[in-house]
Amino acid sequence: MTTEELAATRKTGAALVDDLAEQIRNRIMTGEIPIGAQLRQAELASNFGVSRTPVREALRQLQTSGLIEVLPNKGAVVSVPAPWDVREAYEVRAELEALAAARAVRRITRDQIDQLRTANQEMYDLSVAGRGDGVPAQHDHRRSNDVFHTLIASISGNARLSKAINDINETFPRNVSAQLIVNDSRHRDENFQEHERILEALADGDAQRAADQMREHVIKAGEQLARWYELRSSTVFRG
Repeated sequence: MTTEELAATRKTGAALVDDLAEQIRNRIMTGEIPIGAQLRQAELASNFGVSRTPVREALRQLQTSGLIEVLPNKGAVVSVPAPWDVREAYEVRAELEALAAARAVRRITRDQIDQLRTANQEMYDLSVAGRGDGVPAQHDHRRSNDVFHTLIASISGNARLSKAINDINETFPRNVSAQLIVNDSRHRDENFQEHERILEALADGDAQRAADQMREHVIKAGEQLARWYELRSSTVFRG
């Protein structure tokens, strides 16, 4: 095998590992693979139609990112986020999204206000209609919530800021926060109203109020998520 052929083979192998890591990550983030679940190499290799070697490398990638951990005698499992990690991450996210909201005030258009309002209403309606329907309802809600927050970050006009926000959002399984809203009518109503207050500040051109409302909203969401993990951390199998 020539040097060029060897390099091409290595590149193909690396691409396969990256693709497997992304697919496993997506299943964890959506809740298809729940927190605390064991990740058996043979089972994953069979599911993806590959050998164990790229699966092993993909799991190492995810371990480095903190999404999974290796427990004695149990192997790889999906990490159970520590409540204090959630609070710290959301404290940072709150400041970043507050900055995004403040910057968006100077750039937002009437059409974008309407898009945000539509996304918020869809999120609320999907949560009401989908209560008890499980993963599909949570997925639909999460998608509408992503539209709301991602659009504001995009309107801010700062690509680094948008990426920093997204990186924090990808730290924890996304299905959990959606589950909290879909299954809790009080939380659902509060979340809708919090978004509406952010929208009002954006529409009024009030950067300080937009930032304050966004910061309060994100901090509150982080606290609810942290409490969820506190209640379940002792019941999730840890080995």
